[in-house]
This record gives sequence, structure tokens and C-alpha cells, in this order.
Amino acid sequence: MNLVNDQYDIQGIPALDLVHEYGTPLYVYDTAIIKRQIDRLKNAFTVPHLGIHFACKALNNINILKFVKSCNVGLDTVSIQEIWLGMKAGYTPDQIIYTPNCVGLDEIEMALQLGVQINVDHIETLEYIGTHYPNTKICIRVNPHVMAGGNEKISVGHIDSKFGISIYQLPLVVRLVQTLKLHINGLHMHTGSDILDAGVFTLASQILFDAATKFPDLEFLDFGSGLKVPYQTDDVCTDIEELGELLSKSFNEFCTQYGRQLKLYFEPGKFLVSESGYFFAKTNVIKQTPSTVFAGVDSGLNHLIRPMFYGSYHQILNISNPKARPRIYNVVGYICETDTFASNRAISEIHPNDVLCFRNAGAYCFSMSSNYNSRFRPAEVMVHEGRHYLIRQRETLEDLLKNQVEAI
Repeated sequence: MNLVNDQYDIQGIPALDLVHEYGTPLYVYDTAIIKRQIDRLKNAFTVPHLGIHFACKALNNINILKFVKSCNVGLDTVSIQEIWLGMKAGYTPDQIIYTPNCVGLDEIEMALQLGVQINVDHIETLEYIGTHYPNTKICIRVNPHVMAGGNEKISVGHIDSKFGISIYQLPLVVRLVQTLKLHINGLHMHTGSDILDAGVFTLASQILFDAATKFPDLEFLDFGSGLKVPYQTDDVCTDIEELGELLSKSFNEFCTQYGRQLKLYFEPGKFLVSESGYFFAKTNVIKQTPSTVFAGVDSGLNHLIRPMFYGSYHQILNISNPKARPRIYNVVGYICETDTFASNRAISEIHPNDVLCFRNAGAYCFSMSSNYNSRFRPAEVMVHEGRHYLIRQRETLEDLLKNQVEAI
């Protein structure tokens, strides 16, 4: 989003025009930024076979999935419902990786019958598949016991994580593979999100390379994701180019030692779509207390929960009054909870009915939204090649009542 002649625009379209047409609260996604991120990731690596699979839990609107597919990017899913959405968007089973956690065998069965690449992180599930589906190609999710990520809620590769099969259990896994004659075609790991240091990937890659030597028929190694994007001006973030150089070198060297060229997979979610998303909300009230000025907006944790759940930072701009002098605000929502988006934030002076824009709203924002307080979820708009498209209608009372059954 650019500031041109005192107004913000997205691909040349004034942001306020989008707000006036579609109302608030409103999510808007810029496909040019998604394409930029895809190209940046592809260009960072010098390996013969790079496979990128979009972690669609970050943003699962079917129009976004179709766009990502048009960029030759596969799909990473964590539920049978995400698989179904992906297939509705045109993905074929061979383009989908399914990485469940703590799901029942009924869901595993459905995924197996669809023929997607399954990624197993539970020994009993591995044994079940080997017994009942002996010809299935299986990827194993390894827990490397590497502590990484922006905070403990998004650090998933440490020793106490529920994700993955511990590297210390690999001898048991190898015995199962040999006894049941399992077809292990991939190894996967994911240490966490918002990883700054490329060295973390380097450390974890050595653990994965060592594990890979125990499986002679691999086709790919999957390094998950965890790439950090900037949230503030001059914010530190993952140096993708440095990561690509370091990991490409070590990966190519490993493939030489392994005796066969493998595919290198990544499963970015936030990296591809976070910066593409903007969330617009209208200011309802300016409320002064003895020590604080609150800017209360027509949204809350029901639409954008990341600041409350993760303590995440989203830059907030007053697009109605961008050149005004900054004042200090707590930006809060209209939910009957303490739903604070930002505290002590310097923002161009805000008045009632001004429109605020929350940046980095493309990943884990709408997809984590809810109807708490019986509030309607907002509309979604996609800006593509200089035109804007409504890709999700704003909810209505009928949507809230749709699946309710009046029993008395």
C-alpha cells in the first residue's frame, strides 16, 4: 500500500474507495505482493528441484488458493477440510501435502483414499498405514528438538512439542519401516515460526540430513517454513537470500553423498501472504480516561485475534487523515473482552468515522476469525492486476442462524 498525493492506494486503487464500496470491517489482499514473495523464494535457492507448498491455514479463501496455484505453488494442508478446499480450487492430490496432528484414524482414512501425500508425526499412525495401506508413500515428520520461533506458542520443534516424531525414536521407526516394508519417500521438519537466524535452519538441516541417511528411498526433504516477515519499518526479518545460499549449498552436498538428487520442499504460509493483507476498520469512538486515549473501532478479537493471542504487532495507519500530527492511542475493539489491538501507539490524529488500516493482515487473520458476541465476519476483497473483486460476502443474521435448529 503506497501513499500517493496524500492518499493510500493498492495497485493504484485508493484504499478509501475500496472501503466506501465494500464497507468496514474489510480484508483486502494484494496478489502482486503474493507473487513477489513467491518469486523471491524461488529465486533464493539454487537446487535442481524446489517445491513450494502454500500453508493454506494462513489464508484459505478459495480465490487466493486458485491464484497461488496459478503461480505453480502446491498446497500444504493440516485438515481434511483444507484438502477439500484445495481440490475445489483445482489442486490434484499429487500437489497436496497433508500434515495432520492428533487427528483420528477416520480422517487419516479419508486423506489416504483421496491419494494426497501424507506426512505422519505419530508412530501408531505410521504402523496403521503400513498395516492397512502397505503401498502408500509416506513422509515422516521429525521433531529435531530445536527451540526456535518468535514465542513459545509458535515454537513447535522443541523436545516438549506435540508435533513430530522425536529424533530419539528413529531407531524404532527404522525397525517399523523394515518390518512392515513401508515406502518412506520424504522426511519433514518444522521448528517454529518467525525465525530470524538462517543458522537455525542450518543446524536443523544437519539433523534432518543425518536422519535421511537411514531411509534409502527418499524423494524429497521438507524443511517446513517459519520465515519471518517485517511487521514494522526497518524491522528485522529472515534473510531469504542468505538462507537460500546456505541451505542450497548444504542440500546439494548432501544429495551428492546420498547418491541421488532429492527435491527440496518448503511450506511457507505467513511469508507468502502476510504483507499482502490489509484490514480496514472504522473508528466508532475516541474515549479519554485520566491516563489513556482509546480509539474504539468497529471490530475486535473476533476479526483479528493475533495481537491478543500472540502479542503480535500490526502497524496501524489512519488512512482518512494520514498527514495529521501523531497522537498516542490505545486502539481497542467493540468486543466484551479486553480486546486491545495496540497500546501507546503513535498514530495520525484519529476522529470518529476515520478509517484505520492494520497492515500484515494476510496471514492467520481472517482464517482465525469467529462470530464471538454474535458479530458478523467481514467481507474479503482481492486486488488483482489493477482491479478489485469481492471474494467473500459480509455475513448476515441468516449466516448466524444457518445451522441452528429450533428445537423448542
